[in-house]
Amino acid sequence: MASHIVGYPRMGPKRELKFALESFWDKKSSAEDLQKVAADLRSSIWQQMAAAGIKYIPSNTFSYYDQVLDATSMLGAVPPRYGWNGGEIGFDTYFSMARGNASVPAMEMTKWFDTNYHFIVPELGPDVNFSYASHKAVDEYKEAKALGVDTIPVLIGPVSYLLLSKPAKGVEKTFSLLSLLPKILPIYKEVIAELKAAGALWIQFDEPTLVLDLDSHQLQAFTAAYAELETTLSGLNVLIETYFADLTAEAYKTLTELKGVTAYGLDLVRGTQTIELIKSNFPKGKYLFAGVVDGRNIWANDLASSLSTLQALEAVVGKDKLVVSTSCSLLHTAVDLVNETKLDDEIKSWLAFAAQKVVEVNALAKALAGQKDEAFFTANASAQASRKSSPRVTNEAVQKAAAALKGSDHRRATNVTARLDAQQKKLNLPVLPTTTIGSFPQTLELRRVRREFKANKISEDDYVKAIKEEIKKVVDLQEELDIDVLVHGEPERNDMVEYFGEQLSGFAFTVNGWVQSYGSRCVKPPIIYGDVSRPKPMTVFWSSTAQSMTKRPMKGMLTGPVTILNWSFVRNDQPRFETCYQIALAIKDEVEDLEKAGINVIQIDEAALREGLPLRKSEHAFYQKWAVHSFRITNCGVQDTTQIHTHMCYSNFNDIIHSIIDMDADVITIENSRSDEKLLSVFREGVKYGAGIGPGVYDIHSPRIPSTEEIADRINKMLAVLETNILWVNPDCGLKTRKYAEVKPALSNMVAAAKLLRTQLASAK
Repeated sequence: MASHIVGYPRMGPKRELKFALESFWDKKSSAEDLQKVAADLRSSIWQQMAAAGIKYIPSNTFSYYDQVLDATSMLGAVPPRYGWNGGEIGFDTYFSMARGNASVPAMEMTKWFDTNYHFIVPELGPDVNFSYASHKAVDEYKEAKALGVDTIPVLIGPVSYLLLSKPAKGVEKTFSLLSLLPKILPIYKEVIAELKAAGALWIQFDEPTLVLDLDSHQLQAFTAAYAELETTLSGLNVLIETYFADLTAEAYKTLTELKGVTAYGLDLVRGTQTIELIKSNFPKGKYLFAGVVDGRNIWANDLASSLSTLQALEAVVGKDKLVVSTSCSLLHTAVDLVNETKLDDEIKSWLAFAAQKVVEVNALAKALAGQKDEAFFTANASAQASRKSSPRVTNEAVQKAAAALKGSDHRRATNVTARLDAQQKKLNLPVLPTTTIGSFPQTLELRRVRREFKANKISEDDYVKAIKEEIKKVVDLQEELDIDVLVHGEPERNDMVEYFGEQLSGFAFTVNGWVQSYGSRCVKPPIIYGDVSRPKPMTVFWSSTAQSMTKRPMKGMLTGPVTILNWSFVRNDQPRFETCYQIALAIKDEVEDLEKAGINVIQIDEAALREGLPLRKSEHAFYQKWAVHSFRITNCGVQDTTQIHTHMCYSNFNDIIHSIIDMDADVITIENSRSDEKLLSVFREGVKYGAGIGPGVYDIHSPRIPSTEEIADRINKMLAVLETNILWVNPDCGLKTRKYAEVKPALSNMVAAAKLLRTQLASAK
């Protein structure tokens, strides 16, 4: 029985690629140095999978930034502003598209489906001259083959590539991206021909958009694309891989009738209903790559249950046509549990990271083939039983408090207009008030202090002194820049979710459980294994300390319950909304303690609220109801004069704007600049928004420093669709990934732009 892995984490067990990328970007190392690190990681990954017994090992899943940008490079779809003149795309052009450069901004970045991974959105139009401009897929296949590993090259499928794209600036929004299929398929044919010539026997096309709500025209595009590729694909085994959700009956029919396709990869973890479609009608002679090992969470597989599922499927598709696989790429999970030296043995026994999931896949394949490892299965069953019965998982008081939430919508008693009036009397802010989103640059010295405190190398007194000094520096800088509502810079936090999880019960933490978010940015999601509560205040000391340093309003900075949920590895033994309500109650306690401590502005970030939106529209309403309710729970008890902010970043918000309004925050700051001010189109179309709103005026994920004039122009575009008295001026997101040399001039220009517009508005009266 064969086994397959959809994809594997790229960063390395100790984030080797992250550090190599950042060294290269900082001009501290060469392109050759970066390529050497990447080659070593690829070699290690391929050989690890081969040693574990995996038959179908992927190549071209490694990326220096993201796999969609790799496809853009392969197709030569470089926007003209980057000055690319043809030929093989190099690092300069590639990273300029991803990160921008001194003269032009980066391409838009958004979330990869409903994950915390991001991709660079292709900008396409009728005038794009596609050409074969990156031979990465072929080069990596040959590289693996030279190491003695025969792989399945993986490409983003042509239809999904187009459906994930957007019309370029200046192109009509109604332009049909699918009309570009005839222009990109010739490049796909070139790539396929080169892979065949190099000796490839299989090819994997990732077509994840098949799990979305597609109309008949979109589904027909898949049929047309693979019919056109059929002759070129002749002689190859072709796997179409989907993931993250069930297929509709129409999409399943389209998929299983595609010309020239040998195998179908299906997510049977998040797509359990797809199993019924397989049982009712699976094409004879085709392979099923059954994704039964979860690629998006860190819980050990229930091997007995998965084996039962596989045996039922084997009876449908045939013994020689069933391949055991992961539900999606393992990119979304941590790398190797072996590196976790501080997790206690009980919790560790409940977990499986990418390396362990590879072993699980192979163990299931061997068991199906009659070579079951009884000891491995027995240990797994014991761990499953331990998790179900462990007293540390359940807290009856928490469950009772969460159950009591039913029957109330937890809205604040006064409407937002009246609250804003009360808050303005207290805060006395100017028109177009300026603020930042929370974090300030995390310097090497600051990281050293936190690291040494965690390692008990410095005392708590020395740590508190160092953090207070950093807060004072950030406060003084903001006052010098004349920012209106200040933040303390979050110097005590490495990560916004990890920081809170460390202080909440029901959470566990890893040492090296890093997961790529975008580019070199990695996060270390906490593990929610049990019921959640707040034993003691978490941020009150630092917020009060910061407020004591200034007469200006100081924001208390919290992460909201939905974001903590969506940016954690969440327990899978109860519904997600129940866990979210528990977190909401814990944050509510913190909000009320901040208010008692004299903090008049409290920001509860819900950066990931849109990210958790189910892929199916039929499931949207239920998710939005409990997600928005969870946010309202956190702040329903504060006074009218306490201003509640929230923040959202890097997603498509237009389709949830009414839920955003329903959150009933006093002020929302939201990503806007990198997505070509797409957010503003909602207000142009007549949506009325009465609360404060701060669409970001510049992109913090790029080192580029915007001019005062550029920011003022952005503010003017906002004023064309938003009332002056509700508009705030702020960056797109937190500043922790930037350097002070970038932050100071950017914020200075931002404040100058706000003042310029205030003067113009005053003179116009």
